[in-house]
Order: sequence, then structure tokens, then C-alpha cells
Amino acid sequence: MIIYGVALLAICTLAGVIMGDMLGVMLGVKSNVGGVGIAMILLICARLWMQKRGGMTKDCEMGVGFWGAMYIPVVVAMAAQQNVVAALHGGPVAVLAAIGSVVICGATIALISRTHKGEPLPDEPEALSPVGTPVGGR
Repeated sequence: MIIYGVALLAICTLAGVIMGDMLGVMLGVKSNVGGVGIAMILLICARLWMQKRGGMTKDCEMGVGFWGAMYIPVVVAMAAQQNVVAALHGGPVAVLAAIGSVVICGATIALISRTHKGEPLPDEPEALSPVGTPVGGR
């Protein structure tokens, strides 16, 4: 059922928040550091693990897919309530993390675009209507 996908998300979210809080304590920051990102990584790993073992039903996958689509609005809402001024006054960790993530992402994208020489995707076959004529009236 779809509720199992939501339950899987809840477990991953709790684990991510706990790990983010522990990471914040280890870095000396009085905040959760990356809890939502850790939760989404855990959700992706759990989903892939369950799919390999046949434990992911279609309904469960729908629940996980729903929350995967909700990821960006949730992150934006959570980021909107962060106290950026307090983070900057708390030390250079926030600035270093922001600069580091932008540099690493940019370098990764540049590396992938230079090394990946993939073939273009093949054309999709034209869909047929139930009566056998192409969709769109052609």
C-alpha cells in the first residue's frame, strides 16, 4: 500500500535527522547538518535495496515516488526557516560548506560532460490508438 512508502520515508527521515544532529554536534554547530539530504539518500538506498530483493510493491513505490516529488518544496520550506545570520556568526563552516559544495558540483558536472560520450536516445515509436491509427489523427 501507499502508506508503506510513507512509512519508509518516515523511518529514513528520523534516521536522517538523528544523523544530521550528530554531525552538527561533531562539527560544533548547534544545528542539524544535512539531515534532510541524508534522509533522501537513505530513502534512495532503501528503495533500491528493496527493489533488488522484490520487497517493493507498486503501491509502496507510489508512496516513495510521491515524497520524492515533494522533495524540493520540502527542502525550500525547511531552508526558509534556517537562521542564516546565526549560522554565519557561528563560524566559517556555513560559508566553507556553501563554497565547497558549489565547487565540487561544478567540477563533477564538468568532469561528467567531458568524459561521457553517450549515444543519443533512439526515437520513440509512434503510439497507436486502440483502433490502430496513430495518436493525434495523422
